[in-house]
Amino acid sequence: MKKYRLNVYFDPALSGELEALAVRRKVSKSQIVEAAIAAFLSPDGADQCEAAIVRRLDRLSRAVERLERDVAIGNEAVALFVKFWLTTTPPLPDEMREAAQASGKERYDGFVEALGRRLAKGKTLTKEVSEDIPERTPTV
Repeated sequence: MKKYRLNVYFDPALSGELEALAVRRKVSKSQIVEAAIAAFLSPDGADQCEAAIVRRLDRLSRAVERLERDVAIGNEAVALFVKFWLTTTPPLPDEMREAAQASGKERYDGFVEALGRRLAKGKTLTKEVSEDIPERTPTV
């Protein structure tokens, strides 16, 4: 294939980068410039890049939607538990309150430690529960 000679001018810094890339890749500067111009002039290069970005954005959007759903479920579960607990737990008499608060602080500290250990190991109750529940097979 016949090639045409073309004289171009580059910024000195860009010329240095081109030289370094050619040495690293062990190819000529002409090959690098030719590939770059071909990619720039290629009509589908931009389309492929845009399509890849759109696919990634779609994937991220679905992940965010799942996260929003999971957070909403978690919030609702906690709110339901708190409502149930508040409506079923009788208030303590004043003479028992101080001891109950001290016991509650100990239990809470233990809870926070256990939570930290579980999270550090990558364990979650959701994973455990889903592993314990057998899959249902549809009956025909």
